[in-house]
Amino acid sequence: IGQRMNNEQRLRWLAILAPAIGLLLLGVVFFPDWLPLMLGGALGWIVAGIFIFGSSRGPMEYKTAVKHLRRSEYKEAVEAMDRLIKAEPDQPNHYRFRAELLRLWGKLGRARRSYEDMLALASDPADQAVAYNGLAEVDLQAGDYATARINAQKAYDLAPDEWVAAYNLGMIDDRLGDAQAVVAHLSLVIQNKIPEERHRLLIHFYLLRAYCRLGDRPSAESALSDLMRQRDGYKEWQSILASDQADTLREVLSADLALVGDLFSGEQSLDDLIEAESG
Repeated sequence: IGQRMNNEQRLRWLAILAPAIGLLLLGVVFFPDWLPLMLGGALGWIVAGIFIFGSSRGPMEYKTAVKHLRRSEYKEAVEAMDRLIKAEPDQPNHYRFRAELLRLWGKLGRARRSYEDMLALASDPADQAVAYNGLAEVDLQAGDYATARINAQKAYDLAPDEWVAAYNLGMIDDRLGDAQAVVAHLSLVIQNKIPEERHRLLIHFYLLRAYCRLGDRPSAESALSDLMRQRDGYKEWQSILASDQADTLREVLSADLALVGDLFSGEQSLDDLIEAESG
């Protein structure tokens, strides 16, 4: 039986059975008078171990989905999550991961429905914020910026201390041409410690473009100076966008990053940007 299991399954059953077998051996060899008690304890551990180690198929199906994702086998990755959702239909994060796979696959309608399913199940405000944020990103990807902003605002209202919600609001505001809102949201974001330099790069870029649209040259110069310190973030984006799984990101960010690249190379100047955006 063990030979027919994968490594994860073998380790799980070893963790369940080994303590029970050890307890039985201890009873047989050293405490034969206590054998019935030992037997009861062993059986109790097996029952508890099944719940502790074997009650969820989640890790195995997630691993399968990720394996398919790495090979750009989106259909198979989604089918792995479909199986998991059928077995565990009440877990909001299963729907979230399926939605993210569907977005990478370009199936925006199905991704939206999966986020809506997550939202219907989520009782925790943090999970609800994640679902609304996912819906906003689907709308952003589809070019429906007005609906994206509504969902992003709902995510922000539920989780005002999470920088991702305000970051997405700033990006959507940029697409809508609302420079004042970009500054309001991203000025809050930049006060947080953003872990990834690639995100800091885009924050400074959207602030730069907003200040250019507002005709605020001193603030634009400051934002450009901050942007120029994020060259590693630009290289990070270049590496990410070269991936086979980056079609979605390329659609959303390629034009922005091309302009960032021109600013880094000197092909575009601050004056060029101010002239382009003020018009």
